[in-house]
Amino acid sequence: MQTVTVSPKYQVVIPKKVRETLNLRPGQKLQVVEYDGRIELIPERDMKEFRGFLKGINTEFKREKDRV
Repeated sequence: MQTVTVSPKYQVVIPKKVRETLNLRPGQKLQVVEYDGRIELIPERDMKEFRGFLKGINTEFKREKDRV
C-alpha cells in the first residue's frame, strides 16, 4: 500500500506504479465515490476499449425455464 498526502488545495498525486498499472493518462476523468468510509477513484473508460472483451466467453449453459 502506498501513502499520498492531500495538498492545501485538496489535491493528491496518484503514484507512478498505480498510474502505469491502470494505464491512466493526463486529462483522463475519474469518478470519485465515497463508500463505507473510504474514497474510491474509478477511471472512466472509452467504450472502444471494451470492444472484444467478451471474446471467447462460454455461452453454452443451461438456462432457467422462465428465461428466454
